[in-house]
Amino acid sequence: MKIKYGKMGIHLGLIIFLIVTLAPLAIALSTSFKPPGDTSSPLKLFTEFSFESYKTAFQAMNFGTSFINSIITTFGSVFAVVLLASMAAYPLGRIRNKWSRFLYILFISGLIIPGQMVVIPIAQVFDTLGVPSNRFTPMIMFITCSIPFSAFLYTGFMRTIPAEIEESAYLDGANLFTRFFKIVFPLLSPATVSVVITQGIWIWNDYFYPLIFVSKQAEMSLPVTMLNFLGDKENPAQWSVLFAACILCAIPLIITFSLLQKHFVSGISSGAVKG
Repeated sequence: MKIKYGKMGIHLGLIIFLIVTLAPLAIALSTSFKPPGDTSSPLKLFTEFSFESYKTAFQAMNFGTSFINSIITTFGSVFAVVLLASMAAYPLGRIRNKWSRFLYILFISGLIIPGQMVVIPIAQVFDTLGVPSNRFTPMIMFITCSIPFSAFLYTGFMRTIPAEIEESAYLDGANLFTRFFKIVFPLLSPATVSVVITQGIWIWNDYFYPLIFVSKQAEMSLPVTMLNFLGDKENPAQWSVLFAACILCAIPLIITFSLLQKHFVSGISSGAVKG
């Protein structure tokens, strides 16, 4: 009986957790289907199904341009992170001495310091060097902040790959870059997918660095354009339009994660745990 009551308690706890987690999402989705200016209670779920808020959000965000800016920033940053972090993890995972251990600790020590803490001196350095404020400038921060975790994940996964698989290519005269890109890197695909998802979601959703380093409205990413819907004292926020904008921004992430979730779980469990 104690075991039965224990299972019932676990199931009840999971149900409560799901309700607490999904309730805000249900409210946001329901509110997004209400027309702009609707002041009815958000707890009245799915009483209306109007796409006017989505239309308003799409036009006010200049969704096409903002979407392209987000694509450029996210894909460019993730590509550079995957390339640099995987190449850095190759010697860290293969060479076993005190220097490689020191470099490994140096890489993961970057996880301790948030990039937001040093944004002011970095902005001053950019200004001194004459770095232009455009859609590519935040990519410098995204790449720098993403490399520590990505190198940590890649290194842990690299250590699970036997070095013997490279021997035949080495005996055939393949150089270091050929062995890495044609033999080792394809085997790192679970870790690569994990890096793409974890860092891609963060970069896609981040509004802080684009807000700081991008000066032109036409080059803003989607999260920054969503700030226009928050409103002020004179123009209160239209929650239906704001939630519609949030869902429009989330749809690409939901599709991407749905396609890559199996590889994501494999990469996290195989790489991070054994690292």
